[in-house]
Amino acid sequence: MDITEYIGSGILELYVFGRLSDEEMRDVNQMAGEHAEVRDEIVSIEKAVISLSYSFAPYLSAENYERIRKQLLEKHGVVEMKPKRGMSPWIGWAAAILLMFGLAYQYYEYNEVTKEVQSVTKERGKFEQMVAALEIKNSENEKALSVIRDKFSTVVPLEGQAVAPEAYAKVYVNTSKKEIFVDVSGLPPAPAGKVYQVWALKLDPLTPTSIGVLDTTAKTNGILQVDNFDQAEAFGITLEPEGGSATPTLEQLYALGKV
Repeated sequence: MDITEYIGSGILELYVFGRLSDEEMRDVNQMAGEHAEVRDEIVSIEKAVISLSYSFAPYLSAENYERIRKQLLEKHGVVEMKPKRGMSPWIGWAAAILLMFGLAYQYYEYNEVTKEVQSVTKERGKFEQMVAALEIKNSENEKALSVIRDKFSTVVPLEGQAVAPEAYAKVYVNTSKKEIFVDVSGLPPAPAGKVYQVWALKLDPLTPTSIGVLDTTAKTNGILQVDNFDQAEAFGITLEPEGGSATPTLEQLYALGKV
């Protein structure tokens, strides 16, 4: 067998991994001593082993890695690996490589699954928020419709006044349930620091009674419940400082209507 065939036979790889018998190890050592090509191939295999082992074991301490590297890559002569009997060295390397591949694949799969779970969770959160918003909207619509459709509800239209001629509102008075609702969707948004206040009026003599300060930011389709007032002969809505006023500011009367 010539040197090229000898190197390509695979015996040098088994030599590096300690897979040969004592006699075979001595033969390889003899060939390495006689042929530079054999020595160079052994060093090349050992370099590959070190490179591979380090790439799959990145947490090997620098001191241990350098010590092993120097032992294998001696500048003078061929480093002779101590032979080990049986399959343990070969199986050890194979198991280590397979383990690292397996861990890397599991880590990749874990990351992919985590990303997918996060994406699904995010989408589910958006969906749940949308459903909750629709449920609130439906509840608001049902409440508004129940107020409007109730056969005991009397509608009192309020017309816009000088300060806001285009404004309008509606008051729903339910004498059976003793409830009053106000639809303020026709009023302009209240300026910052101001609120709309609803007044129940007795006309002779003119006596205003506050029945509610309106939170127009509430999501109620513009229909808000106020206090009940059985003796109301008219209703008015004024713009007041935040928190409401004890008496109506007539200069800021936005809507007015008789029962």
